[in-house]
Amino acid sequence: MPDTNTSDFQERFYISSDGLRLYARDYRPDAAATAGRLPVVCLPGLTRNTRDFHPLALLLSRDRTAPRRVIALDSRGRGNSAWDENKANYNLAAEAGDVIAACVELGVERAIFIGTSRGGLILHLIAAARPDLLEAVILNDIGPAIEVQGLMQIRDYLNGNRKPADWKEAAAILKEIHGASFAALKEQDWHEMALALYRDSSGRPVADFDPAIAEALKSVDFNQPLPDLWAQFDRLSRLPLLLIRGANSPLLSKEIADEMARRHSGLILHIAEEQGHAPFLHLGAIPAAVQAFLADCR
Repeated sequence: MPDTNTSDFQERFYISSDGLRLYARDYRPDAAATAGRLPVVCLPGLTRNTRDFHPLALLLSRDRTAPRRVIALDSRGRGNSAWDENKANYNLAAEAGDVIAACVELGVERAIFIGTSRGGLILHLIAAARPDLLEAVILNDIGPAIEVQGLMQIRDYLNGNRKPADWKEAAAILKEIHGASFAALKEQDWHEMALALYRDSSGRPVADFDPAIAEALKSVDFNQPLPDLWAQFDRLSRLPLLLIRGANSPLLSKEIADEMARRHSGLILHIAEEQGHAPFLHLGAIPAAVQAFLADCR
């Protein structure tokens, strides 16, 4: 995930419908090389950003036989996108609107979308509001329903008070918290995870998202059933769909994945062994699964 070489991609900014300056990375090979192949648009998780997709974006955009343009987006309040003064705008509907605005700005009329966690929830809304944008979908450890205990774990982790003093400690904290679920990660992976999750502030790692996003999880009433998106998921039934599920995921259970497969007869399920929520897309057998899926897409 280290990506100090910005020559790998073009930095793009665009304006949301309500005036926020939002950020995208555009991994754009020579147009002749990608002729006839649709781009891939990547949407990150709740508090994550474009850096999560960097290794996969390089792999796909530099593929020797079938390179594709890859676009990764920072949602409002994350990464290089502006923070919203109206914290109520950190919601799926507003963020789905931002994705649609990005597609207009970047000239994307139709694409293959990858959604990690919250990014996948956003794709459920786009499937209902703008199905014409979707050629195929990859959902990374997310479905139309999520497990309460998994969301509570995310709430507690994001609202913890541990602030690393340096990059070494940042990697150590991440390994301590997530190590049991991510046996697939090596030491270097934890350092790369820290570089993806934090930004540098005078030499000190600082979480790269608006704290209000994590704060909002404190107000969720976990004694009430969580809303689901099954109706929106059914809109995906006409599309090629790859579901990646972390074998140790607390958020996407086997039962939910099985129900998704029952409703979508063409769903392809890939289990990310020794990974939790959400799997790193450049590790293990995942890149091969993604490339095989893309090979069947136009």
